[in-house]
Amino acid sequence: MAITLRDIAKTLDHSTLQPFLTEDDIRKGCDIALQYDTATVCARPGDMPLAVKLLNGSDVKPCTVIGFPHGAHHTAVKVFEAERALDDGCRELDMVLNIGRLLHGEEAYVQDEIAALAQAAHARNALLKVILETCYLNDEQKKIACRLSEAAGADFVKTSTGYGSSGATVADVRLMRASVSDKVSVKASGGIRTLDMVLACRNAGAARCGVSATVKIMEEAKARLANGTLSDQPLNPVENGGGAY
Repeated sequence: MAITLRDIAKTLDHSTLQPFLTEDDIRKGCDIALQYDTATVCARPGDMPLAVKLLNGSDVKPCTVIGFPHGAHHTAVKVFEAERALDDGCRELDMVLNIGRLLHGEEAYVQDEIAALAQAAHARNALLKVILETCYLNDEQKKIACRLSEAAGADFVKTSTGYGSSGATVADVRLMRASVSDKVSVKASGGIRTLDMVLACRNAGAARCGVSATVKIMEEAKARLANGTLSDQPLNPVENGGGAY
């Protein structure tokens, strides 16, 4: 089926999360996102004031991460971090659920924490994405995490931080899409570096993909458009995502 460059760009959350990035890198990341008109720039919490300023007036939304990358912060700390980001103008929050609590079977704790973040986000008309960090979970635990996220009011479930032992897989996207209702969207992230992987994740049910390889992906899309091969189907066999962004 036909797909446009805008369709692809609006699937992408351009990531600027690496710990070594400088202010100049954040500025460059926002320039890239504005050039290609991505869905968001997902930047570190301390970068929100700058990202909000640089993206102001555009169709690219500022996004940040909460409890990143381990998810083990106190709930109150996550809520404070979220509210501060929202005060700074953030429009989307990607929170890491408490992985250890989930693995220990503390479902009420996990759901209540997600609900607290969802309430904070929705009070400011912002979206909440819940990062499961699928590399540490079996399929049943992934399903439970999806169920808890939806019950708590999350807008998205997301595969990975990009800093675990592995990243997004098409199988996980498909499983997560089947584990939530149409009220909840799915985001793939972690090691997505090619247009074909983006297309495969879209076909498996992902509405967003977190990437740092935005330029490479969008230039691949432009080249295919120019030679008449751009479609919603991958041209080459798709490998699962890797680890870091």
